[in-house]
Amino acid sequence: MDLGLFLAAMFLIRELEVPGLGFFGHALMYSLVTLVVATWRLRVRGQSWRSVGLLRPESLSKMAAVTVLILVLVVASVVFFEFILELLFSSADADPSTASTDSRSDWKAGLEDNLVYFFSIIFIVWIESFLEELNDRGFLLSRLEILFSRIPFSTVLAVVSQAAIFGYRHSASRDVHAAIVVGIIGLVMGFAYVAFGRNLWALIIAHCFLNTMSMVERYLGET
Repeated sequence: MDLGLFLAAMFLIRELEVPGLGFFGHALMYSLVTLVVATWRLRVRGQSWRSVGLLRPESLSKMAAVTVLILVLVVASVVFFEFILELLFSSADADPSTASTDSRSDWKAGLEDNLVYFFSIIFIVWIESFLEELNDRGFLLSRLEILFSRIPFSTVLAVVSQAAIFGYRHSASRDVHAAIVVGIIGLVMGFAYVAFGRNLWALIIAHCFLNTMSMVERYLGET
């Protein structure tokens, strides 16, 4: 029931578009609604966000090391994927049919060389990164583990499933490449969550850093 309600909220809210709210306003609205549902289900079970990893790190140095390792693994995984893709499709041009048709993606053009706009949205980007780690790694992954608990390799299945959902949710219309890249990031984040004590802070910091670098690239006009 928890998982069903959570996924219903996560995907159904995306069908709602508020005129004038913009890309980041919609993203924040989606994550906050999903967070409310997740918080409700945690409280129904007598739990809190601490139970899924929103805990003070035992060691700041360990958290820093895990954060750096996550970033290295994310970059290495994405670079490897792009390398394989280039080997397989080196002669193929980008398919224009995979381009985003989301009307809320106009922020990309407006960000280039616009420092005021950059600083006006970067804090929203950090909040969104924080909320996504709570929702996708903290709640979703833990509930998927419960769903698969009677199946061998339940944790692996949970990590892979949440990565697939994470990638699909972030893909623009028909943009398979974006879905796979974000899914790879979700996969690394999920395994790091499980492997390093299920504390969310290293993942949150890494997620904020990655999204900040993405915004910097947009600002510099490098994408």
